[in-house]
Amino acid sequence: MIVRPYGDTTGDGMVQVSFTLPVPHSKRAEGAALQLAGKMGLEPAMLVHAKPMGPDFTFFVVYGSARHLVDMSAVEVIEREYPLLTAKEVNAAIKTRLARPLVVVGACIGTDAHTVGIDAILNVKGFAGEKGLEYYGELRVVNLGAQVLVPDLVEAAIAERADAVLISQIVTQKDAHLANTREMSAAFREAYPAGQRPLLVAGGPRFDETMTAELGIDRIFGRGTTPGEVASYLVHALAPDRVAQPEEIR
Repeated sequence: MIVRPYGDTTGDGMVQVSFTLPVPHSKRAEGAALQLAGKMGLEPAMLVHAKPMGPDFTFFVVYGSARHLVDMSAVEVIEREYPLLTAKEVNAAIKTRLARPLVVVGACIGTDAHTVGIDAILNVKGFAGEKGLEYYGELRVVNLGAQVLVPDLVEAAIAERADAVLISQIVTQKDAHLANTREMSAAFREAYPAGQRPLLVAGGPRFDETMTAELGIDRIFGRGTTPGEVASYLVHALAPDRVAQPEEIR
């Protein structure tokens, strides 16, 4: 199936993009923005907004028809491979399969001070109408908060006997979220014997969900992730439904 963007009418290819150029606002700057839009494949392109951002920068919004098409059969994404469970089902699965609380340690690491993401998943108030992981009776949640150093995160995971470690990264300047995540995965590899480290999960709006192997972690969650999705994944990964062996059935 081949698709094009939709703007005013089906198949017109119209898209809207915004960007900033490091030039003062002027007619020449507006011309530069339109030239850039043309090189991006928008033809014809219309400048719909231009605003100075201090004396040396200008913010632009352009609107135009994209020449490019998308082949839906060639799109590669990470599909959810586990069912979404209710809070009751999560608790029952952990109680039955682990026979103990599942321990989760969460934090924002490095210099990241934005706790909105980690709090939305961990705090009982939750996100998008769903209660956070603190609401689940069979989950024990330790929220370390913001700007947690990686060595301190590892120490807390060991002390709490964590089954899973969740980090949130909002600050992405110079790919800080990637550097912090690599540092974390390396630290856990050093601190734990092979095959015994906790599950490592990262979340944030600028992560690529296909980069788990490259970053050395087990799962990446992007924007819009709900606590229920995370809880269901933890059950899938840490408390799978064990199939009875023949000798157990007899």
